[in-house]
Amino acid sequence: MRGVFVDANESLAVIMERLEKPGDPKMRINRNPDIKPEHYPEVLDGAEIAVVDHTALPTDVAKTCTGLKHVVFLGTGARSYMNPEQLAELGISVHLIKGYGDTAVAESAIALMWSSARVIAMMDREMRAGNWLREDGMQLTGKTLGLVGFGGIAAEVARIALGSGMKVIAWNRSAKSYPGVEFVDLDTVLARSDVVSIHLLLNDETRGMITRDKIAKMKKGVILVNTARAAIVDEPAMIDALTSGHIRHAGLDVFNTEPLPKDHPLTKIQNVTLSAHSAFRTPEASENLIHAAWEHCRRIVRG
Repeated sequence: MRGVFVDANESLAVIMERLEKPGDPKMRINRNPDIKPEHYPEVLDGAEIAVVDHTALPTDVAKTCTGLKHVVFLGTGARSYMNPEQLAELGISVHLIKGYGDTAVAESAIALMWSSARVIAMMDREMRAGNWLREDGMQLTGKTLGLVGFGGIAAEVARIALGSGMKVIAWNRSAKSYPGVEFVDLDTVLARSDVVSIHLLLNDETRGMITRDKIAKMKKGVILVNTARAAIVDEPAMIDALTSGHIRHAGLDVFNTEPLPKDHPLTKIQNVTLSAHSAFRTPEASENLIHAAWEHCRRIVRG
């Protein structure tokens, strides 16, 4: 059984090679992170396993990938890149990797929250342009952080926020408990929180879940942080709320279109801090990620 890492950047390729063990399935690494979906059949060349970082795999393309039986997706957000149910109908199983970057993503969410609260990115931009911009920030000690979804990443966010003197409340679709965190219904999280941070997987239930009405239920002057998936939030409604000031500031790592076009409305709004879907990108998280990918491949070969 053969595998191909179809879209490896150099840092992930090096880790993939280093973590290979004797007896592992033969793995070819395609050191081109910018392949197009239509290149899959050629890159895979009949291999049974595709290790995929970020390249979309449309179902009609998958149909032409002779031999493909398994996709090991490097993360949890495969639905943003492929349709697992449709692939399953073709006999292709999609394997996800959870938990590899919980701390990395949580630290990024916290960084976006603090940067948003103190408008650091805005002041940096203005000072580089020769303007001495001084803005009042939001003091976060004693403020309430509301977590929408409570998996491993949100638990890490809660740990850090509680240690910094914030109050933390949360909503989750299933019952959860965590020391120091008060679990309430979603509308209560939105109404009481000074900062709302999104921590949900994207699926049919969560797509568009933070609607215009839900945004209206947030406190005026709230900070919104999203390191999960952009499609969970109604983007036009969020932009309107940012423009009106109902949302004081947003810290965003995820977008409906990636890379974010330079003329996108979010690039023209001052009260937004943007990062390039990089919350998970640390050496530690990458090591965990590739280790887990190899473990998936080993289990596949063992049957």
